[in-house]
Amino acid sequence: MTDWTIVPMAARHAAALAALDARCFSDPWTPEGYEAELSSGTACFFVAEQDGEVLGCAGMHCVCGECYVDRVFCSPDCRRRGVARSLMERLDRWARERRAAFITLEVRASNAPAAALYRSFGFEPAGIRRDFYSLPREDAVLMTKTYPKTEDDN
Repeated sequence: MTDWTIVPMAARHAAALAALDARCFSDPWTPEGYEAELSSGTACFFVAEQDGEVLGCAGMHCVCGECYVDRVFCSPDCRRRGVARSLMERLDRWARERRAAFITLEVRASNAPAAALYRSFGFEPAGIRRDFYSLPREDAVLMTKTYPKTEDDN
């Protein structure tokens, strides 16, 4: 059982998300960047929180059944506890409920733990984006999960 909850992102999360993002990425989003996602009709962002503290975030944009993950991160203090898994489960469920065709994302080539998490959800390597990341410069592995079509999709 988890001791955190997964909730839709709200304006109250923006500052804490930006601060945590800065601990996790060399290209952090600003509070205003997170707030802008709240008015996007294509955005889907979820936050893991515990006792009012933001533990992590996962978000994507979906257009015409095609979902593109923008961010998945959790506090370095709570890694390997299942927070990112809970966030990915929520994104995956959201996409399946809306009959998405696929979800795709990029992961640093050196980030084996994240790649393993994504593989556990059925993501498969689909290509390389050369020099995608900076600070440090590194390739990204493009990973995609395709959802099977149902009879209702015809």
